[in-house]
Amino acid sequence: MTPENKFGGSFGSNEWLVDEMYERYLADPNSVEANWQEFFSGYKPTSNGAASSVAKAATPPIPKRQQVKEAPAQEIKNAPPPIQEVVRANPTPIPTPAEAIKKSSPQVATPIAARVELVPSIKGCEELDFGNFWSSYEALVKKARAGALSVEDFSGTTVSLTNPGTLGTVHSVPRLVTGQGLILGVGAMDYPAEFQGASQETIADLAISKVITLTSTYDHRIIQGAQSGDFLKKIHEILLGADSFYEEIFAALRIPYVPITWHNDIPEGKEQLNKAARLQQLIQAYRTSGHLMADTDPLEYKQRSHPDLDVITHGLTLWDLDREIATGGFGGRPFAKMRNVLGILRDSYCRSIGIEYMYIDSPEERKWIQSQVEVGSPFFPREEQLRILRKLNSAEAFETFLHTKFVGQKRFSLEGGESVIPILDAIARYAAKAKLDEVCIGMPHRGRLNVLANVAGKNYGQIFQEFEGHYQENEVQGSGDVKYHLGTYGDFITESGDQTKIYLAANPSHLEAVNPVLEGIVRAKQDKKNVRDIYTVLPVLIHGDAAFAGQGVVSETLNMSQLRGYRTGGTIHVVINNQVGFTTSPDSARTSRYCTDIAKMIQAPVFHVNGDDPEACVRVARVAFEYRQSFNKDVIIDMVCYRRRGHNEGDEPSFTQPRMYKLIDAKRSTRVLYAEALVGRGDITQDESNEIAKEFQGQLEAIFNMVHDKLPEQPEFNKLEELDPLTANTAISEEIARKIAATQIAIPDGFKVHPKLAPQLQRRISMLDDGTIDWSGGEMLALGSLLLEGHSVRLAGQDVGRGTFSNRHAVIRDYENGSEWIPLRELISGSTHLFVIDSLLSEYAALGFEYGYSLEREDALVLWEAQFGDFANGAQTIIDEFISSSLQKWGERSSLVMLLPHGYEGQGPDHSSGRIERFLSLAAENNMTIAQPSSASSYFHLLRWHVKNPARRPLIVFEPKSMLRLKAAAAQLSDFTSGTFTPVLSDPAINGASKVVLCSGKIYWELVSERAKRSDNTTAIIRLEQLYPLAINQILAELSKSPNAKLIWVQDEPANQGPWPFISSNLQEALGARTLTKISRKSAASPATGSIYIHEQEQKTLIAEVFAS
Repeated sequence: MTPENKFGGSFGSNEWLVDEMYERYLADPNSVEANWQEFFSGYKPTSNGAASSVAKAATPPIPKRQQVKEAPAQEIKNAPPPIQEVVRANPTPIPTPAEAIKKSSPQVATPIAARVELVPSIKGCEELDFGNFWSSYEALVKKARAGALSVEDFSGTTVSLTNPGTLGTVHSVPRLVTGQGLILGVGAMDYPAEFQGASQETIADLAISKVITLTSTYDHRIIQGAQSGDFLKKIHEILLGADSFYEEIFAALRIPYVPITWHNDIPEGKEQLNKAARLQQLIQAYRTSGHLMADTDPLEYKQRSHPDLDVITHGLTLWDLDREIATGGFGGRPFAKMRNVLGILRDSYCRSIGIEYMYIDSPEERKWIQSQVEVGSPFFPREEQLRILRKLNSAEAFETFLHTKFVGQKRFSLEGGESVIPILDAIARYAAKAKLDEVCIGMPHRGRLNVLANVAGKNYGQIFQEFEGHYQENEVQGSGDVKYHLGTYGDFITESGDQTKIYLAANPSHLEAVNPVLEGIVRAKQDKKNVRDIYTVLPVLIHGDAAFAGQGVVSETLNMSQLRGYRTGGTIHVVINNQVGFTTSPDSARTSRYCTDIAKMIQAPVFHVNGDDPEACVRVARVAFEYRQSFNKDVIIDMVCYRRRGHNEGDEPSFTQPRMYKLIDAKRSTRVLYAEALVGRGDITQDESNEIAKEFQGQLEAIFNMVHDKLPEQPEFNKLEELDPLTANTAISEEIARKIAATQIAIPDGFKVHPKLAPQLQRRISMLDDGTIDWSGGEMLALGSLLLEGHSVRLAGQDVGRGTFSNRHAVIRDYENGSEWIPLRELISGSTHLFVIDSLLSEYAALGFEYGYSLEREDALVLWEAQFGDFANGAQTIIDEFISSSLQKWGERSSLVMLLPHGYEGQGPDHSSGRIERFLSLAAENNMTIAQPSSASSYFHLLRWHVKNPARRPLIVFEPKSMLRLKAAAAQLSDFTSGTFTPVLSDPAINGASKVVLCSGKIYWELVSERAKRSDNTTAIIRLEQLYPLAINQILAELSKSPNAKLIWVQDEPANQGPWPFISSNLQEALGARTLTKISRKSAASPATGSIYIHEQEQKTLIAEVFAS
């Protein structure tokens, strides 16, 4: 069997190399690979000596023909820039043929000329697309470099592509050898000879294209002339872009946009827009819509296009690429080639980062963003690259370690989104360098442990101990919480010594609920610094994609960002966009294109970034931070990534996203991809990459072994001493009371008070003397006296400045110009603040903000008032997850006061009840105080006792409505200059009662009025001013005065609502043999009737029943 038959064809252009290897084989058979030894055992070399001419003469000549065609190369000329960008980023650059031969045949002892020809044989080319063709070529190059080319790699070539153009040759006549059917020659690409002396400007203006000469040298026995002509014609068409030729190449190289296609030049007409105007349109289009073509999805490449980004749409063609056009100052140059302008636009808006910002009204902000991004790809110094790699390594190794050591435990890993760690690290570094005092982070459970460890600085050992679960029952105070809800404090120090604090807020599983809480914490920290408009505390909120689009509290919190009472100087929002919400795909999770579209309502810029490009992520972090610092506004980073595992570690995600998880399972991690890129580009060595990978893993192992099986140190919640309200000094002097009241008529010069309001302000002076201090007057004295004692006060809620019922008037508006006057601010001194904030129409975010504020301002009185108590259930998540349980779960102490207008006055089911029963159902472990004061003085003493009580806890106050101006509920000045808050108020009017009525709130005054009408002197009425903690001892003391009396609980609310369910289950046992019965409306699904007539009948019946029984 001849070698030619054995291996399926001749070696064609490679015969010379095979002959030289054969000579090497003859000298030493072991100098070549085994497959070559087998081949050379029967090989006959070609004749190179004098006999060669005889041999050739004896060989029948190949009947060859040649055809020549000239093709324009303008389209080819335009493809290299984006391709070169990919090649530069490719860790395995394409070698020259000389490089390939040097590395493939190191044993060949023959000098190699400057240019040699090694022709790799790629099999089955007709079945390959460009991507697979390139991969096959790369595989051959890799084998050549390793010296592993086999016989098969040299044989079987039937069609050859030769490029004499590399030598500058326009046209050549190649030699067909045995086995070849066709040689396609590609000549040099150059301008036609008659234009080679013209300037580039002239060539561009005349739309002159470079050309290449194609030759088809073929075996006439195999290919006919007409077929060869059609073949060259087809190549001509393809080089002009037919059959999506360039689109396929761009797709194979993951270039995120489509190539510019062949079109005839469009001349400038007198009535047409000139080129400069068209270029401005194109620039504007990229700034507005470039994000639509950005390559931001790390899972799947999609070649995107949009008509607005096609040069043809704007009256431009590929012929304009090399023309100098007026740019309007784009890129800092008055004129530039359109090719350069387009390159900057694509690099800025269509690579790993897509930017949305052109909806921002402010030209200053838009220009600032352009100055930051329209600069091409920035250079990352080696130190920065190593830090990014180390942070990625820390993130990945941490998750892998937990997954290995604590199999099956939930941790809601960050795998797939590890680049958020370099993002947060960069933000913290920029904050430290800018001398910011603190970075405060709020985030959900996804990746929280990783952020705790690798950004906030929580001790790894403590986290491992929490996973071990070695808690002893007597060591845990309160209920505690799962490890991925806990918060922490830490210090962040850069390599250069810059330092800032890191705070990570505790949060529940309720997604996005922490957003307004964190904003409140940050605002309180800033207010304590008492520096106006200097925002040295940076809030960072981390979101999930499904939650950011789906949870309404996100838009509520965003809406706060520029409001006077809520602004924090701008928040950096980072969306960990893993493209799935538990099991829900984006097309079921939102209507908008992007999960971040809701942020456009506040004109926040949005940076979409590919999570597999960590350098782009860090670049975006820098721009976002600088934007916040420059404009004190919110900014959004949408980091598109993936979730390697299910929603939790025990979940199987492929049930609902099978295609996505096939892609994810085959995908290498961000760290691996980045390390390979750095090594491939020569930025670091392979040894450095390996060392970085090892160092963190060893550190984790050492810490794990040290804390394994040790009990964790669990700090106890501070057990602060309770201040007994009966002994608290809450009274004020008459002098202080009059000083406070005087502020109400100390009208600033030139200020015009509303004519109808002026008498009301004057009455706040007279009420001190006539004993008619109403509810608003009592509140005024409480707030004013606390301000004088150095306590800041923040009162927020819907319409609180005036009061829902036109009762408060804490903020006065000028009758003519609308300017603002807050009388109680006359009492402020030093660093004390008084804020009276009319909130946005929100309960959820607004209450969450005040809760967060109260956590940080321990010395302040922080109050949130609902417009009606009924509407507080819009903030039920904040009430359940923070206000009622934060101390037991996280050790957080809040002294927030909730003011909930409550009372049955015939206003229907949504304007009657603050849902007392709900708050009482949450009451346990002294977690909050729940009160329903029945007079202005009781309310006054309650607020002052609350501020003075060191055992800080939330206070829920059910305020009156009709009772606000009830004369019977008014108080004397002496009620404020003496006394304390009394949880249980006795009835001094009745001795030896046969019936004792217990009640709370407004109904007391109706019962007293009815008793007077009936001249009843046997019914005692006892008020419970405080419903929780229930003052059982005081109640029993009062009841002991009438040991044989019938005991009745009376309330407005239905039997299944109001205080009764709580009272009956908590008081009855303490009463022993005595029985407590109730009189109320019957149990109902709705709090109240919608009919004023039915309401009045129910109320009459209820009151009558009390005295008839």
